[in-house]
Amino acid sequence: MDHSSLEKSIIALGPWLETPTGDYVRAWQQARLDELTADIFGFNAVQIGLPQINALQANRMPNKWLTDMRMPDRKPGDKRVPVVVVHDFAELPFASQSLDLVVLPHVLEFAAEPHQVLREVERVLIPEGQVIICGFNPASLWGLRQVAGRLTGAHFLPQDGEFISVPRLKDWLKLLNMEVNRGHFGCYAPPCTSEKWLKRFNFMEKAGNRWWPYLGAVYMVQAIKRIRGMRLIGPVWTRQTATARQGVPATNKIHRQKNRNG
Repeated sequence: MDHSSLEKSIIALGPWLETPTGDYVRAWQQARLDELTADIFGFNAVQIGLPQINALQANRMPNKWLTDMRMPDRKPGDKRVPVVVVHDFAELPFASQSLDLVVLPHVLEFAAEPHQVLREVERVLIPEGQVIICGFNPASLWGLRQVAGRLTGAHFLPQDGEFISVPRLKDWLKLLNMEVNRGHFGCYAPPCTSEKWLKRFNFMEKAGNRWWPYLGAVYMVQAIKRIRGMRLIGPVWTRQTATARQGVPATNKIHRQKNRNG
């Protein structure tokens, strides 16, 4: 997939998020991202692509950016994070070990070289920095619908996207010394295009999360960058004063020696 087709695919995903099905996905992802990013602290956070989702709105870091392949359309009064326009997601315009948090909403599925994107993310993250990856789950009803759509030509999602399974993604992260911290699955409703039917299947959210949690249409994986041989030392909460050495009286020993000589 070349750069032009990659850009078209990501642009096609944006309008899809405005459909009833896309709005259903976006609402779930926004809620999970707000929950996950609220407790991640640091100085610099970046969202890569998909400005239709404000992944960093609940995060409290002082510096937050959005990188994209084109300038997103801004509405009056829009308080989204500043935009850094880049030509290619595989070459991030940030110094090595300069970011505390990176969010990738559906970027890897449309990237020509997803491994290179992850390598760039690993490069720009500080030690113990975190990455959050959103993706469509191929092991779901939506994944089956997408496969059937490729055979029939009736695509349910943008056709150039390639679903990446969670086990496969974990293997990629492991090779980069990224330790998976948390994972979430959601959107258990069947692949419907009508808002009315999506609401009818709303009961499947709680049922799916309990009975078939790994079959949600969308997943979110959170990982931490680990550095081998590095150990973070926490603050010293209790301080104990060193006890002074105490001399052992030797008078008894001297007296015993005198008694023996006498």
